[in-house]
Amino acid sequence: MAAGAPPSETDAAMALGEADVALVAAYLQHVRVEKRLAERTVALYTEDLHKLARQAVAAGVTLCAVREAHIRRWVAQMHSGGRSARGIALILSGWRGLYVWLGRQGLIEANPVSGVRAPKAGKPLPKALAVDDAVRLADHENPDDAPEREARDRCITELFYGSGLRLGELVGLDAHASASARGWIDMQAGEAHVLGKGSKRRSVPVGAAALTALAAWLPLRAHWAGDDPALFIAAHGRRLTPQHIRLRLRQRSQQAGLATPVHPHMLRHSFASHLLQSSGDLRAVQELLGHANIGTTQVYTRLDFQHLAQVYDAAHPRAGKTGRKGGASG
Repeated sequence: MAAGAPPSETDAAMALGEADVALVAAYLQHVRVEKRLAERTVALYTEDLHKLARQAVAAGVTLCAVREAHIRRWVAQMHSGGRSARGIALILSGWRGLYVWLGRQGLIEANPVSGVRAPKAGKPLPKALAVDDAVRLADHENPDDAPEREARDRCITELFYGSGLRLGELVGLDAHASASARGWIDMQAGEAHVLGKGSKRRSVPVGAAALTALAAWLPLRAHWAGDDPALFIAAHGRRLTPQHIRLRLRQRSQQAGLATPVHPHMLRHSFASHLLQSSGDLRAVQELLGHANIGTTQVYTRLDFQHLAQVYDAAHPRAGKTGRKGGASG
């Protein structure tokens, strides 16, 4: 083997000694036969255990002599080397299984992997539409649809995007305020009163476009209304279900020619992101979204920076020098 080259699987096996090679082989036989794991899973376990063997060789220890400090150091090395949190978690799962089995054989006193967890995965950014796409969706008209259905779906879209309502909050809206209503819209005040998470009530502004859409929908709603007080109903006169609203919104986004199927929470994210881009007022956005913790709202500051970075990358003559992903090539 060339100087400085990493040890091969054969070199690792030789350095481990026959006893450790036999242990690994026995464990793999155990997961294949007794646990009846799929061949693909066994292949992944084999790869991960070879990785463990190579690490142990480099540290000068046998598998049974590996300690928690070794595992933590190897996890840190994988993380700094660019391995994803999910990938590390899967590797640790394979290693942990080996040491559980070794413990049951009475070959180790403690599992060195039991107290080690993979680094936390970064919280994915919520998906938000571009402003032009959100406006196109809200303005879209489907002349082939029944007037009642078109007016209703337009109003739903305007409330999601214009007021940032959650799906459950919108479903719970009634056509009129009452003691039993979970939510309603005060058209004169331009406010929606909703019952949010944790049964907390809040009021949010309703924009002019949504009020116009609501004024168009209410007379047509009377064509369908039975005895259900719901603001948004189907042709049979019953309150729309969350599943029905998701389906209608996805269909509307496809009809509007959007590349991405839209779901209700995407419009809520778009509401928050676009508002923050324009105002920069994080506390106000927190109140409008009904977040109890501002840390939940702060994810939108990352969305806002992404927007600013895209503008910079597209417009600034020196942007190609930044090396930021998505920027012009240098």
